[in-house]
Amino acid sequence: MICRGRLQPLVFLVSPVSILTSRLPFCGHRLISHSYCEHMAVVKLVCGNVRANITYGLFVAFMAFMVVGFDVLVISVSYAMILRTVMRLPSTEARLKAVSTCASHTCVTLAFYIPAPFTFRTHRFGHHIPHHLHIMVANLYLLVPPMLNPIVYGIRTRQIQGRVIRLFQLRGI
Repeated sequence: MICRGRLQPLVFLVSPVSILTSRLPFCGHRLISHSYCEHMAVVKLVCGNVRANITYGLFVAFMAFMVVGFDVLVISVSYAMILRTVMRLPSTEARLKAVSTCASHTCVTLAFYIPAPFTFRTHRFGHHIPHHLHIMVANLYLLVPPMLNPIVYGIRTRQIQGRVIRLFQLRGI
């Protein structure tokens, strides 16, 4: 039931976007050159007043910034506490194993948090950024974190490491 609690605020934030966008007059083509539909990409196709959409988009961006800021703060504090505890471990091997696990988690977290601000800000302020670069980063933002999860966590498994090493040895790499 944890999922239900996290879903409700998201529904309340996303629903007004659908309502605001459905009332807009579109002119010309209705094609978005992205592989998915972003709110600000749709708003750029409108030929009417989009002030309410832009204002609400800024509100949602502010809320997302607050949530991400809180996440980063809590993650940083928890990792500081974990590292403080890890450094008290008597065995060097145990410390290395714990730091290795924390490094894996940090890599996956950064793979999500680094491209996200770029893709959100380019719709508002990135008019000088080439369009193909924006599309590529937006796609990477959606595809790379889920693809990295099994790689980052799986490569630490000895059986998977052995198979990967054997694969590279067979190919002569």
